This record gives sequence, C-alpha cells and structure tokens, in this order.
Amino acid sequence: MDVAVLQQMLDEVEDNAVVHHGYTSYMRDYEIIVYVGVDPQSNEPAHLRYLFRYCVDARCVTSVVAPTWRMSLDDRLIDYETGVDLDGFVWGVKWANLTCSQVLLESEAAGQWSRAVGIDFHEVLVDTNAHSLTLIFSDLRISEVPIGYAPFVTD
Repeated sequence: MDVAVLQQMLDEVEDNAVVHHGYTSYMRDYEIIVYVGVDPQSNEPAHLRYLFRYCVDARCVTSVVAPTWRMSLDDRLIDYETGVDLDGFVWGVKWANLTCSQVLLESEAAGQWSRAVGIDFHEVLVDTNAHSLTLIFSDLRISEVPIGYAPFVTD
C-alpha cells in the first residue's frame, strides 16, 4: 500500500467522530468506525468502517489527562443524560473527536513484521480526545456501514 495514499485515506476523516474501535469478531483485523457529517464520496452523512487488515499490533492508551480522569470517575458520566451537567469527561457522549492520524515513517516494528511475514506492514498513530491508538497492519480498506452497525453481533 502506497504510504501517500494511506495518509490521504486517514486525512479524509480527520476532525470527525470515532464511534467504535476494536478488533473484529474474528480477531485478525482492527476496525475504527467513524461518523462523518459529509462522506467524501457521497456528500451525505455516513458511518465509515476503516478496516486495518492483518493488524499484528494494536495499542490503546488514554489521551485524557490525569486531573480530568480524577474528575471523571463518577458512573453518572457514562450516560449523557446524567453526566451532561457534571464536571469531568462525559464518556456518555459515545464518540471521540478524531484529532489527527499519521503514518509513522521508518517504523522499526513495521519493518520487522514486513521482513518476518513477507508483506508490507505500516504503523499509524490515530489520536482522539479520548484515546491514542497505535496500529501495525498491512492493508486498509474503507467501506460504509449502516447506522446501528454492531460489530460483535453474530448470526
């Protein structure tokens, strides 16, 4: 996958809402579901699935600072209705602002995986106002998913 194309794909959803992220139910690929007010393809609101294929490393750390965490432990903050008027981070908004995504060039870890597996791997950093994700993967596919998409429901 061309690095410039990969970066452009990531840039297209910057400053939109991450509504879900995690490994898929089959545990190989990592997905980030982004709500965009205007889909670059259709010019309509959409939920886009960013599927990071062959994801060998996914790390998630908080980007909420400790003083804010201290004020955000109240369980009422996990529900928007009960937390909206409280001090602290309102987890109940159920989305995070995607502030920046970048391909980490010259990634030693991605290079090691490329040599070990025999296909290209890339490392990206995806920052939101709630979490910072670092992913090592081989390919990125983007598709639209329906409103209410539930990644862990199985038939």
